[in-house]
Amino acid sequence: MIELGGLFLAAFAAATLIPAQSEAVLVALILSANQPVWLLLLVATVGNVLGSAVNWAMGRFLIRFAGRRWFPASVTQIDKATGWYARWGHWSLLASWVPVIGDPLTLVAGVLREPFGRFLLIVTLAKGGRYLALAWITHGLAS
Repeated sequence: MIELGGLFLAAFAAATLIPAQSEAVLVALILSANQPVWLLLLVATVGNVLGSAVNWAMGRFLIRFAGRRWFPASVTQIDKATGWYARWGHWSLLASWVPVIGDPLTLVAGVLREPFGRFLLIVTLAKGGRYLALAWITHGLAS
């Protein structure tokens, strides 16, 4: 059970603007074979999506603090993510799993008042798909 809690926290932190590596934790737990892979995928995806929901809420309610030292996204990151969002709309959230740009995209979705239900659906597909691909690759390499 501690393994699942650690995976959840790593996935949650990795989805916020805090640097963390949930992928390494997931791969290690898959290779240990102590938990079913489907359960690991579920825990990682839920943690990662909830972290992204925190970003959305920060964008929706706390963006006025952007530029302050403690705010987790730089103005440059926000501007870059806003450009992506302006070009691709809500479909840009399919890139929410991409390092560096993905987390600011979820923040900008809140700033631009992306409906939360659609946000959750697209981000869950993107982040769950990334973890599923990682599990598939891990199993292939371990075989």
